[in-house]
Amino acid sequence: MSKSRTIGWVLLVAAIGAAGYFGVQRYGGEHTKADGQKIAAPARPPVPVRIARVETADFPVYLTGLGTVQGFNTVQVRTRVDGQIMKIAFQEGQLVKKDDVLVEIDPRPYQAALDQATAKKQQDEANLANAKLDLQRYTRLGEFATRQQTDTQRSMVAQLTAQIAADEAAITNAQTQLDYATVKAPITGIAGLRQVDVGNIVNAATQTGIVSIAQIEPIAVIFTAPEDQLPDIKAALAASPPKTIAYSTDGKRALSTGVLALINNQVDTTSGTIRLKAVFENKDHALWPGQSVSTRLLVRTLKDATVVPDDAVQHGTDGLYAYTVNQDNKAELHRIKVSYSIDGKSVVDEGLSPGQQVITSGQYKVSPGALVSTAVASSDATQSKVKPE
Repeated sequence: MSKSRTIGWVLLVAAIGAAGYFGVQRYGGEHTKADGQKIAAPARPPVPVRIARVETADFPVYLTGLGTVQGFNTVQVRTRVDGQIMKIAFQEGQLVKKDDVLVEIDPRPYQAALDQATAKKQQDEANLANAKLDLQRYTRLGEFATRQQTDTQRSMVAQLTAQIAADEAAITNAQTQLDYATVKAPITGIAGLRQVDVGNIVNAATQTGIVSIAQIEPIAVIFTAPEDQLPDIKAALAASPPKTIAYSTDGKRALSTGVLALINNQVDTTSGTIRLKAVFENKDHALWPGQSVSTRLLVRTLKDATVVPDDAVQHGTDGLYAYTVNQDNKAELHRIKVSYSIDGKSVVDEGLSPGQQVITSGQYKVSPGALVSTAVASSDATQSKVKPE
């Protein structure tokens, strides 16, 4: 190789090395001013997050389920006598009170039967009065009246007395049939759809009712719970009727609050659940028969539990974890165990301590040791307070 060619290769390598050196100086971790002073590379900006304090609080433990609203009492009103409907005295959907008149059936046949029974009693009473006078006469005659005549007359008095008793029973029966011609509400509740109209002939033998009435004050909810929760439910019921809350089916709106009334007498072996009945005052009629609801049954309350917002709990391949913020505004990862979660709050059994600050928003940008810029979590974003750096 010629000497000039060797010198050319040496100069090329030197040029590449010089270019690399100046590139590192220009684009590396530090810059150099014209006067030779070094400038530090810009630091990574802090990650904006929201935080909340780990709190100690009494935590209510609820069992959730699905249920159906039922009238506390439901009656299918039927006629007990035959006849033509002369008047309907209620409106469909009306709140009727006990003993309110619902329907009037033609009372004339039953009034006639009552009058007949009353007249028969009056007739027998007149015969009894005459028989008693004859008995008195025979008694005064003494030996001039035979013993047979006296005994026969005494028997006649007894027969007529018994007949009057039968007449009184017939009058009571006739009066009852006449009362049945006026159909009254047996309970207080909401009247359903009417099954008959004015002019229809009704009779006691048919199964078709006149109207149904459902009692809604109070009202009941039938719902189920897993059979393995039965010991906790029984313990809560033994202490005092546990609170039960009825929610809309999406679980977002509370409808009414009541108490658990009873546990069914057997477990459904096909589903492994137990049926429960809760009673609600329902003064505002928020619950309606046949309505589907979500239920929450309070079985116990955890005292001084460690509570965090649900948003602080993160799911990873190794289980649950949460980020906290230390005094240097740096994120720290904690493995945690959660036992209960409801209404946006979770109970942490292990991994966190009261007073710590947990990150509730922005975790996807956070890594252990990362610098964060914190804001206190609030239901109103405009009221969030930025924590000073």
